[in-house]
Amino acid sequence: MEKIVLGEDLPMEDKLLACLFWAVRKTIREEGCAPLRINKIETSTETYKPEGRKLLKLSQHILDNIMDDMGKGRMVSFELSMGGEVLRVYMDGESFAVESEKTKDLEKEITNKIVEEMKRKRPDFCQTFIPKIIPGG
Repeated sequence: MEKIVLGEDLPMEDKLLACLFWAVRKTIREEGCAPLRINKIETSTETYKPEGRKLLKLSQHILDNIMDDMGKGRMVSFELSMGGEVLRVYMDGESFAVESEKTKDLEKEITNKIVEEMKRKRPDFCQTFIPKIIPGG
């Protein structure tokens, strides 16, 4: 597992979106364009999983719960899968950690890129990523 400290000056939602984007983006290099699946999100009050064949996305309710926990310094965890790779991502308002099941080098690639992005005034991530994880986003 690789862990980093996140920039303090960035809005919480920007931290969340940038970290999730770069975790997925770096995984694409290993797994190709396999679909992204959010298998589970755990906050201090709820565990979210996809219902049936529906994809789990960050609805406003889920996003509010995540932002509340992160704002209070509580850890939120995500389980993401792409192709044969499964990532476990852990975030609070100040830190990010990632654990990769298949490709351990991927953990360092992801954290290095996020450290780079957190130095920017506004982290870079593709706007087409938002609708993939936030309905109507």
